[in-house]
Amino acid sequence: MPNQVADSKSWAMLVALALIWGGSFLFVGIAVKELPALLIVFARVAIAALILIPIHWALVGPLPRDKRIWVACLGMSVLNNVLPFTAIAWGQHYIASGLASVINATTPMFALVFMALAGFERLTAQRVIGLLLGFVGVILLKGGNFGEVGPQTLGILAVIFATFFYGLSAPWSKKYLVGITPLTIATCQLTGSTIIMAGLVTGFAEPALYAAVTIKTWGVLIALATLSTAIAYLIFFRIIERAGPSFVSLVTMLVPISGVLLGAIVLGESLSLHEILGGMTILFALVVIDGRALRFIGLARA
Repeated sequence: MPNQVADSKSWAMLVALALIWGGSFLFVGIAVKELPALLIVFARVAIAALILIPIHWALVGPLPRDKRIWVACLGMSVLNNVLPFTAIAWGQHYIASGLASVINATTPMFALVFMALAGFERLTAQRVIGLLLGFVGVILLKGGNFGEVGPQTLGILAVIFATFFYGLSAPWSKKYLVGITPLTIATCQLTGSTIIMAGLVTGFAEPALYAAVTIKTWGVLIALATLSTAIAYLIFFRIIERAGPSFVSLVTMLVPISGVLLGAIVLGESLSLHEILGGMTILFALVVIDGRALRFIGLARA
């Protein structure tokens, strides 16, 4: 795109996006105290879709009727919403919101692997080192007792499962979403997610539980859908338009910071030493994979 620049406004939007997405882990951490994962995710995607549909109508027009677009967006619904959102919400029944946001930072590692397997990216020695460092970081998060499969292990595995599918969505979008307006992708994706989640909720959850939750939890669900989903998508695509996809990828390194801080300030969470070391290792792995910081100080080639 022409005239893309990472100016002060771009940085301000990036920080805002990191704060909003970091807040999603906080909102889920509060909601899981009263609702199961399926009901949290259904409320999240349904409310967000209801927000984006009229915006799409005003800015782009009616939702498309092209079957190809809907098949492509439904694939993203499964890979980028239904499976990861549900896995993260389920995992946060067992681990802190801050820790979940740190594990979520492994997404670019899975994306790199799947993009390489699909032939869209090249696995350089530097990137392989970064992937290995990320694997070490995940091991450090566990903190030993690898023969024990307790609640924390299940929570960590659930969020890793989510990042696996986030990563798989990268080559899917590269192959099938080219040429589709970003707002159309977001709106159709969330609309498709709502339809899929409605079926899952009907078959495997108790929608009647919505009537029993507190006003606080409803407020959290609305914030999760409005801020961390609908508005986040709008900011995300605006940053891509303004500064490019490489720049917006930096948000992955900022989300754990906001996620941990919000979890500590609002929920009183704290990370253990091995979780801190694991998180720092994962973030350093992302720096190695990304390469820009290393090139800036002369430790990597352009």
